[in-house]
Amino acid sequence: MNIKEALISALNSIRANKLRASLTLLGIIIGVFSIIGVMTLLDALQKGIDSGLSQLGTSTFQVQKWPATFVSGPGKWRKYEKRQPITIEEGYRLKDLAVTPKYIGLEDWSGGKTVKYGSGQTNPNFQMGGVTTEFLPANNHTLSEGRFFTEEEVKSTRHIAVIGMEVVDKLFPFTSPLDKEIEIDGTRFTVIGVLTAKGENLGQSQDNIVLIPLRTMDKIYGVRKNRSINITVSAYSKAQLDETQEEVIGLMRQIRKVPPGEENDFEIWSNESLVREANNFTIYFKYGAGVISFISLIAAGIGIMNIMLVTVTERTKEIGIRMAIGAKRGNILTQFLFEAILLCELGGLIGIAVGIGIGNLLGSIFNFPVTIPYDWVAIGVIVCSLIGIIFGTYPAFKAAKLNPIDALRYE
Repeated sequence: MNIKEALISALNSIRANKLRASLTLLGIIIGVFSIIGVMTLLDALQKGIDSGLSQLGTSTFQVQKWPATFVSGPGKWRKYEKRQPITIEEGYRLKDLAVTPKYIGLEDWSGGKTVKYGSGQTNPNFQMGGVTTEFLPANNHTLSEGRFFTEEEVKSTRHIAVIGMEVVDKLFPFTSPLDKEIEIDGTRFTVIGVLTAKGENLGQSQDNIVLIPLRTMDKIYGVRKNRSINITVSAYSKAQLDETQEEVIGLMRQIRKVPPGEENDFEIWSNESLVREANNFTIYFKYGAGVISFISLIAAGIGIMNIMLVTVTERTKEIGIRMAIGAKRGNILTQFLFEAILLCELGGLIGIAVGIGIGNLLGSIFNFPVTIPYDWVAIGVIVCSLIGIIFGTYPAFKAAKLNPIDALRYE
């Protein structure tokens, strides 16, 4: 019996035992699905992060009190909590002293806001930001209509606002919002401008914002515990980014009186640092998914071996007949080994298809791009073949070693 005949015989055997084959497939499908599904989602997440973090621009970075990603452990978090807030005065001091930046914008954000106009109101998930005139160029925003704040308005406490497109869609679907009064936390603001829509980034809307002058924000909400502004800095080009960062870090240390030799009491956010942190974050999920999948596949392999052993026992008489009409031990071994490999590969392919589909479906919730983790697909196919060989070898050898006479007498 050649390989082609062994393959056909194995397929016929699988068709003849559909229930047993289905139960065998299930374990492999679950094992492969778990790893491919997670890796597809993480791959989509990674691509979404790589494209989404471009919101800062390749020559832009931020100075903040808090780290870019969550830091585990109460001890580590207290380290950042103990830092003094970055104040508006420190931000303006940096603007006065810095030479290399193209823009330095100050921002103070507060979330969970409800915007009202007339009898209508938004959901309580809008962001309110007190900003300076550099906000638009530093954050890659533009205006669709109206105007932005002047320097005098930023330093004053005028109740004026520039709103995102989601506010327009919810409160002004059929009319221009310019010169209309909106209300937030009981305070009224006159709309003077509308931001151009930017859509979502990493599953978060960039259009559900309301901007007001920085000093107005400070007057209304005052200084609260741990309240700290963000400083957005743009270099003239990507080539000058490192030089600009070095100057800003040195000036911030000077302004905040950080002693020589001590670490910075502020954080620098940039595209590179955020991508690096994201990679460090997702790698733990990859390891976890790998461990879970390994355990699942080993369990599935053991299940395949047990079912194949039962199959050998149930088909003992069939094996005896085949040997009696000329089948060699090698033919029997090849057939049962092929059955095990085919079951593993079939289950693997189903698991790969389902994993890719579910992974991308979950990714679509956050508007992540559709992706196929080709490297993990290849690994999945190889691993399934190895499991079929490793766990199918013993049952195949047992079938091949049967005595033809004893097999024919088996009832």
